[in-house]
Amino acid sequence: MTAACAIATRELRSFFRVPAGWVIVALYLFLTGIVFGLGTLQPGAPATLRDFFSASGLLLMGIAPAISMRLFSEELRSGTAEALLTAPVGDLAVVLGKYLGGALFLVVLLAPTLVYPLILALVSDPRPDPGPIGAGYLALLLLGLYFLAVGTLASALTNNQTLAYLGAMLALVVLTLVTGQAAERAPAPISQWLIALSVTRRMNDFAKGVIDLAHVVFLLSLAAWFLTLAHAALDSRRWR
Repeated sequence: MTAACAIATRELRSFFRVPAGWVIVALYLFLTGIVFGLGTLQPGAPATLRDFFSASGLLLMGIAPAISMRLFSEELRSGTAEALLTAPVGDLAVVLGKYLGGALFLVVLLAPTLVYPLILALVSDPRPDPGPIGAGYLALLLLGLYFLAVGTLASALTNNQTLAYLGAMLALVVLTLVTGQAAERAPAPISQWLIALSVTRRMNDFAKGVIDLAHVVFLLSLAAWFLTLAHAALDSRRWR
């Protein structure tokens, strides 16, 4: 665990050593600021951040792969992956360390948006219900962790950052469509199975302020599954 924490710290710092990390943060805050300013701060509008959370969920589908695309692809491209794989550190620690570094960057990305509920509370009467706001931020964090895990797998499969980004994006879009619109048109047994795997429907519950432990476990399990696949991909490279 110490090795994973060291790798995570190094990875977090690396995001701010390149312009891409600052661009990701600035772009996300700029777009969510527009949504908050034009969609939420409207006279007579309900004091809710539902528009912000909906927009952030969509933005994370593009931003999370941008965070994760360089986790392993850059190491594989530059050749430093060989030194990492031959170091006295297990593959699991490497995967967890890289992933935790991306997760910490995600937390840094979301942290400045905490000013939005404070502004909303100051200008609205009655003040917004803290329950849905807390549930919304938890949903964003869990959704981001799931997206990052998919991106980590994509990054472990190729040494090309562009391919890693596009692969993660395509996988997330396909998974969302298959468990969403496609599930409604599928035959009954398959439809019920796909709907049970739908992330979007679980996000709707969070948007209502409902924190269901089953939803939390489901999203964390999804992330763990894709990280397991990333570990297997990295282990196969070690054997090769």
